[in-house]
Amino acid sequence: MAYNVLIVDDQAMPRQLFETIVNASENYTLAASVDSASVADMYCAKMKIDLILLDVVMSGGINGIEAAYRIKASYPDTKILMVTSMPDGAFLDKARDAGVESFWYKEVQDAPLLEIMDRTMAGESVYPDASPVVNIGLAKSTDFTNREIEVLRCVAGGYSDKEISDMLAITYGTVRVHLSNLLQKTGCTSRTELAILVAKTGIVVPEI
Repeated sequence: MAYNVLIVDDQAMPRQLFETIVNASENYTLAASVDSASVADMYCAKMKIDLILLDVVMSGGINGIEAAYRIKASYPDTKILMVTSMPDGAFLDKARDAGVESFWYKEVQDAPLLEIMDRTMAGESVYPDASPVVNIGLAKSTDFTNREIEVLRCVAGGYSDKEISDMLAITYGTVRVHLSNLLQKTGCTSRTELAILVAKTGIVVPEI
């Protein structure tokens, strides 16, 4: 029996690659391929979906994490394999909290996608041990403390020092110290340069 697969990714090239992988396998049938997470649960309502390949970051509508919560609430037996090219470490915890069975990085993977699909359908939950290590200017993503990552997320979101202080429940002076350390570690000369660099690498994605 072939499993019905729904592909949800707003980028054409990855979506086409996933379609090719599904169509080439005798164990899977392509039920549908869409570019919006907002309609994923609607397809589950219209047809039997066994597995969803679900991207995390998508333009317009809702993101993959939000879609996963919706799907699991109404269709708990439908398995979800979340995929992303963004190395934001928070995605792993958020996917687990949403009930996502497995997680796979597009650019850096320990195993081929088809293998992860097979293991997921066999009842296994497959997650990487950690997010990929990326370079952020002069630093690596592993060089930052958890608090510095939180500050980076706020900087990428465009928040002021006062807003970051309130959001993270730390003093204004502590925010300034963290920002100084981040600029020194990365080699950035300004807050704007730091925000742009963070956005390019995807180490944090503020809207999710």
